[in-house]
Order: sequence, then structure tokens, then C-alpha cells
Amino acid sequence: MIDRTISRSEPRDTAPLPTHDAAALTEGGNQAQILLDGLVYTLRITRAGKLILTK
Repeated sequence: MIDRTISRSEPRDTAPLPTHDAAALTEGGNQAQILLDGLVYTLRITRAGKLILTK
């Protein structure tokens, strides 16, 4: 039998993704602005420790 499962956590033939510390992005606060193609997004760390990205 041939195993044809593909791991969804690590795509084949790709370089590792860059990793950024959310606390470093927010400089110890709970919000940071991220710029993409001229648009500003807000990254927020909630009290529960989850991330929210909004336009």
C-alpha cells in the first residue's frame, strides 16, 4: 500500500516561513500597524492572548 498523505503543516519544496514575535511587533503593547500594498492593517493581541488582524 502506498501512503499518499500530505502534511498540511509543512508544504513540500518550500523554504521555512519567517517567524515574528507578536510582542516584538507591538513593542510590548497590544497593537501594531502593518502596511501591505499601501493599506494599513491593525494587529491586536487580545486579553485572551489571541491575535486579530483588521483593515
